[in-house]
Amino acid sequence: MDTPKLYVLPKLAYDYNALSPVISEDLLRLHHDKHHAAYVNGANTILQKMDKARTDNADFDTKATFKELSFHIGGHLLHSLFWENLAPQDKGGGGRPPGAIAKAIDEEFGSLDRFKKLFSQAAASAEGSGWAALTFCRKTNRPIIMQVEKHNTNVYPMFRILMVLDVWEHAYYLDYKNDRGKFVEAFWNIVNWPAVNERLEDLLKG
Repeated sequence: MDTPKLYVLPKLAYDYNALSPVISEDLLRLHHDKHHAAYVNGANTILQKMDKARTDNADFDTKATFKELSFHIGGHLLHSLFWENLAPQDKGGGGRPPGAIAKAIDEEFGSLDRFKKLFSQAAASAEGSGWAALTFCRKTNRPIIMQVEKHNTNVYPMFRILMVLDVWEHAYYLDYKNDRGKFVEAFWNIVNWPAVNERLEDLLKG
C-alpha cells in the first residue's frame, strides 16, 4: 500500500520582511510558521488517526473527527490562498485590479471604491475569528463577498474563492493590537491583484 499523502505547509513567494510595514517580519513568521503550520499538523494528525483506524478496523467519533478535520483543512486552504493574494508594494502589491477582475468588480459593485468599502465592512464585522473572501458564482456569473466564521462556517459551497483576508487576531494583533479596522485598511496596500485576476481568468476558461 502506498504511503498516504498529507498536507504540506507552503513556502512563501516573498521574504518574511517583504510585506513590511503592513505586516511586520515578526508577525509574518508567527502567522505562517506557527499558526498556519498548526492547521497543517492538525489536519495531518487526524488523517493519520483515520488511517490507523481503517487498518485496525476500529471505530472513532465521526462527528467530532470530521468537524475538527474541516476546521484544520479550512484553515490550511484559506491561509494558502491568503499568502498568494499578497505581494510586496515594490513588487506590484496594491494599486488597481487589472483585466477580468476589474470588469467583474465594476459590473457587480459599481466601482472599486464601493467594493473595497463592502469587503472591508465584511472583514471588520466578522464575528469573533474569521475571514472575508471575494468569491465567484458560476451559476450567476457574478462575484460575491463571503464572510467566513472560523475557517469553515457560512461558506458558500462550490464557490471559487478569488481573494481572502484573514481577520483572526493572530493575523494582526502583534502589529495593530485590537485595531482590526486599521489592519483591514492597510491590507489594500499589499493585495496581489494580478494573482486574483489570474484565478478569475482560469475559472472563466473552464
